[in-house]
Amino acid sequence: MDILGSIIAGLVGTLLMTLLMYMAPSMGMPKMDIIGMLGTMFTSGERAARALGTVMHFMMGAVFGIAYAFLWNVGVGSPTWVWGLIFGAGHTVVALLTMPLMMGMHPRPPEMESGPRMMLGSLMGHLVFGLVVALVYQAFI
Repeated sequence: MDILGSIIAGLVGTLLMTLLMYMAPSMGMPKMDIIGMLGTMFTSGERAARALGTVMHFMMGAVFGIAYAFLWNVGVGSPTWVWGLIFGAGHTVVALLTMPLMMGMHPRPPEMESGPRMMLGSLMGHLVFGLVVALVYQAFI
């Protein structure tokens, strides 16, 4: 397993997923400000919240990159575009299940759309993440 490759793959996947997330409203999808939501869990200052949220979001991307590579390394699929999409779909389920828990812990929950459009947006973002992680990681092994 290439740890550095998996971290880089997770960071690149997070970058592209984040770009898609912030372009979503211009494509008719709901606003999905995960960075803002993460940061405001710990501080109410706008700049500090955005900085902290960005660091947290990218750290989670690196951790998920490592988790994907670990699973591929132990024989659960392989770093291919198909398995990247499969892992991205599974990642969506994890994200959707943990979102209500995070919102329940949030001291100032932000306004976020829920329902089918939000679920579709989350699925699209995580499919991009999984695909990019698989393709970037594949370049390291």
